[in-house]
Amino acid sequence: MITPPYLKASDKVGILSTARKVEASDLKDALELLGDWGLQAVIGASIGASQDQYAGRDSLRCDDLQHMFNDTSIKAIWCAKGGYGTVRIIDALDFYKFVKYPKWIVGYSDVTVLHSHLNEMGFETLHAAIAKGVEDNTAFAKMSLRNTLFGKPLKYHVNTHPLNRMGTATGEMTGGNLSILYSLCGSHSGITTDGKILFIEDLDEYLYHVDRMMMNLKRNGLLKNLNGLVVGGLTKMHDNSVPFGKNAQEIVFEAVQEYDFPVCFDFPAGHIDDNRALILGRKVALDVTENGVKLNFAEA
Repeated sequence: MITPPYLKASDKVGILSTARKVEASDLKDALELLGDWGLQAVIGASIGASQDQYAGRDSLRCDDLQHMFNDTSIKAIWCAKGGYGTVRIIDALDFYKFVKYPKWIVGYSDVTVLHSHLNEMGFETLHAAIAKGVEDNTAFAKMSLRNTLFGKPLKYHVNTHPLNRMGTATGEMTGGNLSILYSLCGSHSGITTDGKILFIEDLDEYLYHVDRMMMNLKRNGLLKNLNGLVVGGLTKMHDNSVPFGKNAQEIVFEAVQEYDFPVCFDFPAGHIDDNRALILGRKVALDVTENGVKLNFAEA
């Protein structure tokens, strides 16, 4: 895997939206945060643009991201919003300049499209807070984003969960938003998982949808050869008038019950305030014990 260059003081960070619309006024706290870190923000054309729910037409969002790929003075691209829309532009992008001059892609949720595509191309990306609403993230989440961008070691020790399956494993971390991973199956942006540590998270889904998505991953062979599974926030889930019978964590647990790799639930990442940074594409050591979970990323 190729690690994009870490940032240094005065570097430029592009802010854009590949999905839902965002107003410039929504980014006040993100701009202040970058300034506190000694970084310069470059606001993309998609910020303030609007077509229906999107941050402008597909062509505008694509051109905005392409411009930031091609601008070698921009050292990281921070996605301002998730939602839906990145998959509509992924196939129109030219990655030639990105391959020659890689940079950190930062975000989560719908940004999983970019994470998955670039990880499969051989580049690390950063699953972390988006720019809009970053002020609602915990100090731990914001510090993990800063530390990772500047190349400091990334190590976590978090609480245990009753459904955790004990064990140790190493492997490259892959994954992101479960709904997006599910939607990418069968495409050239879909992830490969053999020998890897899979991370999943999701928000605002019906419980039977979660089961359907896990069955899809299973039937596509994406679970059987994992080295480990890290489950982040599965938040604000819904049930039908006839109860499904399991919560989201229990659905995931059942889907991987026949395998023997370690599993960690409620890891602090995803659609939660404590959305800690994860380096997708980086080798990581997972240690799940009765006393807690350690997740330590290798140094580049």
